[in-house]
Amino acid sequence: MTTRLILLGTAAGPAPKRTRSAPAQVVVADGASYVIDCGSGVARQMVHAGVPLDSLRSVFVTHHHSDHNADYGNLFLHAWASNLEHVVTTVGPPPLAEMTEQFFHLNRFDIDTRIADEGLPPLPDLVKPEEVTAGGVVYRDDRVRVTATTVHHPPIEIALAYRIDTADRSIVISGDTAPCDALVELARGADILVHEVMYRPAVDDLVAGFNATRLREHLLASHTDVDDVGRIAQRAGVSHLVLSHLVPTDVDIPDEVWHKHAQQGFDGDVTVGRDLMEL
Repeated sequence: MTTRLILLGTAAGPAPKRTRSAPAQVVVADGASYVIDCGSGVARQMVHAGVPLDSLRSVFVTHHHSDHNADYGNLFLHAWASNLEHVVTTVGPPPLAEMTEQFFHLNRFDIDTRIADEGLPPLPDLVKPEEVTAGGVVYRDDRVRVTATTVHHPPIEIALAYRIDTADRSIVISGDTAPCDALVELARGADILVHEVMYRPAVDDLVAGFNATRLREHLLASHTDVDDVGRIAQRAGVSHLVLSHLVPTDVDIPDEVWHKHAQQGFDGDVTVGRDLMEL
């Protein structure tokens, strides 16, 4: 088996960014694709990465902030228009099932029209949402086993990290989280840990145009400082740490700065993620 990890989007936050796309990753195992998070533009990023939309097998949502789920429904709509004909399982915290139902209701006119006019199979029959509220194995097929754990991302009550194990690799996606022992345990011995990071010296500039006190408090309480992420990876014993969901995004922080801070306390390889990077 050959397993590929492609970073579809490495930005952070709901506002569109100039330099990076919204958060999303895809693991491709023997031609089948498994998407983790559905930030805006995820389908287009898959096309840019050369991953056929009809290869989609499952979608995993880490939490319900809009930078991670804005294109959750649109991914299915676009895949369906690209010859998707098999059932796709989706996994994530509540209210995933209600979101799925409401998306199909919102797009009922288009869906019904295309079924009648183009002979497409009923799209709602092809998406099977499964809600997760605790850690454990949440998905398994003949290519992958996916395990989840809850992480610390206040004020979100249920935020998840995922570990994807295949015959040849183990890949962990942190989602959004402050430093968290549960994530360390999930990532134990993994080949790759894709972890969100925040560069604290730039946070004040980021929040200058917003309600600075509240936003700053949120960022510091719910994300991981890049100075801490290397020690987290070291504790987990992972081989390769990949930085993504960079907070802040559209600022002039050289890759060398992210890399230098993340390498602290970590003996393995560090990569600063870029959109469409394959690992």
